[in-house]
Amino acid sequence: MNLRDIKKDIEYVIGAFVDDCTLFLAINPGKDADKIADLIDKAVDLFNDLRDKVSSAPKGADKAYYTDIRKTLLEESDKLYDELSVAVKDSLGK
Repeated sequence: MNLRDIKKDIEYVIGAFVDDCTLFLAINPGKDADKIADLIDKAVDLFNDLRDKVSSAPKGADKAYYTDIRKTLLEESDKLYDELSVAVKDSLGK
């Protein structure tokens, strides 16, 4: 397991989520901008938290430590996407 790959995965997943949020705001200006901004803030907090965990890994951290970070990334990003989906449905009236 490569430390650089984990950092890239975190950046890619969170970056894709932020891109999706900004795309929604660009296509639908003014619709629930506050909710989407809150989701972006949560994503940035998740990014910072996970990068801090990777950067401050205990010396000799084993594979399970990094596997747990990846698991957290996937679970939390799924939650963010679920919240984005609800916000989009609510703002479009569906």
